[in-house]
Amino acid sequence: MRSTQSTESKQEQDPGMMNVRSAVKELLETVIYIVLVFVIVRSMVQNFKIEGSSMEPSLHSGQYILVNKLVYFHFDLNAPLRLLPGYENAPDKVVYPLGIPKRGDVVVFEYPRDVSKDYIKRVIGLPGETVEIRDGNVYIDGVLLDEPYLEGARTECNPRYPCSNGPVVVPDDHIFVMGDHRNNSSDSREWDTLPLHRVIGQAWVLYYPIDDWGFVPAPTYATDQP
Repeated sequence: MRSTQSTESKQEQDPGMMNVRSAVKELLETVIYIVLVFVIVRSMVQNFKIEGSSMEPSLHSGQYILVNKLVYFHFDLNAPLRLLPGYENAPDKVVYPLGIPKRGDVVVFEYPRDVSKDYIKRVIGLPGETVEIRDGNVYIDGVLLDEPYLEGARTECNPRYPCSNGPVVVPDDHIFVMGDHRNNSSDSREWDTLPLHRVIGQAWVLYYPIDDWGFVPAPTYATDQP
C-alpha cells in the first residue's frame, strides 16, 4: 500500500507531467481568449464585399470594406419590462445612444424583401422628412439636395415605383436610401423606406484592393448646416 502511494506521489510531482498540464492549460486559455476576441470584434466590425455597380462612382464592384456596427448601436428600453407578467405586449422603445444614421452615410443593411441578402446604399431621407424626386433632382422638405458624388447624373423615378406617386414622407424609425448609380440601383424608390432595425452598420474603411485603401467619406450638405 505504501509503495502504491509513493508511486502516485512521484507521478504527481513529475516535472514532465506538470509541464504538459501547464501547456494544455495555457493552450485552452489562449483558445478561449481568441474566441472571445473574435466574438467581441465581430459584434463591432464586419467585412463586406461590394457586388454590382449600384454605388458607382463612389464604390466599385469587387471592393472590400469594413462595416462599423457599433456606431448605430441601439437597444430596447422595454425589453426587460416584457419579461414581467402582464407586460408581454409592451411596445418597443428603441434608443440609439450614438445617434441614428445621418444623411450621406453609406450604410449596409438587410434587404427588406430578402433579409438573407445585404445591400449597401446612401442615406438620403431621415425620419419625418419628405423626399421628392422631380426634374432629375432630389428635394428634401422642398429644398434641392446638392449631391456632388453623382457627378452630374440625374435621379429619376420609374413610373412603376412608389416614388412616382408624389413626395414620400419617411415614417418614424425609417430612412430613405438610394444608390449613387441612380440608373442602376434597387433602393427606396422601388421598395419604399428602410426600417432602421434592418441597418447593420456604416461603411467605414475600404481595405481592398490595397491601392483603394481609405475611409469611406460622408458628404456635408449645405441644407444640413445651421
